[in-house]
Amino acid sequence: MKKFVLKCLVYVFLILLTLEGLVRLLHLYTEDPPRYIDEYGVEKRVPGSSGYAVTGNRNQNFSEFRINEEGFNSKNEFNPTAEDYEIALIGDSFIEGFHQDYYISTGEKVEEKIKDISIYEYGYAGYDLANQMHLIHAYKEQFELIDKIVIYLNYESDLSRGEYSPNYARIKMLNSTLFKIRDNIKLLAYGSKIGILEPFKRLAQGKAFREPQNGYQENEVKLSQEEIDAQELKRLNNFKSLVTLYGFDKEKTVILLDSRKTADSFLRYCKAENIEVLDFASHFKASKKSTTLIYDHHWNEHGRELIAKTIANYIKENP
Repeated sequence: MKKFVLKCLVYVFLILLTLEGLVRLLHLYTEDPPRYIDEYGVEKRVPGSSGYAVTGNRNQNFSEFRINEEGFNSKNEFNPTAEDYEIALIGDSFIEGFHQDYYISTGEKVEEKIKDISIYEYGYAGYDLANQMHLIHAYKEQFELIDKIVIYLNYESDLSRGEYSPNYARIKMLNSTLFKIRDNIKLLAYGSKIGILEPFKRLAQGKAFREPQNGYQENEVKLSQEEIDAQELKRLNNFKSLVTLYGFDKEKTVILLDSRKTADSFLRYCKAENIEVLDFASHFKASKKSTTLIYDHHWNEHGRELIAKTIANYIKENP
């Protein structure tokens, strides 16, 4: 019996070792460059990191990233001057661009369309408007030298709070020993990415035997018009709070958004306050090709090209 158990353990170990080797050889795992919060309270990536971000269980998207000296995924280093023309492109994972090779990013596409400019991409997965406004305020001296600031706003998710506070607890968790073990054992990293470890996560959280209330899938919750109005008012108030707290340079700042997913009340407010909005909805709507990845909601190559075109046209018209 002992021999049988011992053989089973050896075979299991060898199988896991083989799978670990295959995952590494085929690079099925994704790499997530480490994060930290700097002395100004800005959350970003550890400078100098490089590697490959992978989406899907068969490498549907395999992209190279490069974290520059400022802690953002970009081909450019950020060295604004009074003489040169620089544009800051700020946003969440859509701007961070781990779904594209860093050397063909949205910013690089804009640079191809306009000569003698530099695009600085301050993108970070998880940023909301509070993060973005704090970033501009924290690096005030740097942004004073930048000629145009383009802030990407996802209206539905980026206006949930009216002030910024660094999430030190999240960074501590991501840098914990448990997460480091997961990231270094590539089979675990791959299993976590494709959902194999989800039952174990649910077990650890005491949710293993809980069923959704309505069978296998929850029914979509529909909000009343009153609830929608209250939600929109909260988002607008949060926007006003951030502008009051950090200021908003209307002369050189523009908000990049999709008007199809943005409340009319917010658009009307921006117009009334002379806050410039750069709407890419018409380009996406007119496109006969898909603008997002088939296994993800992020912009695909064509979508990024349309975004770059939208920004480039705006810069040409508003130098």
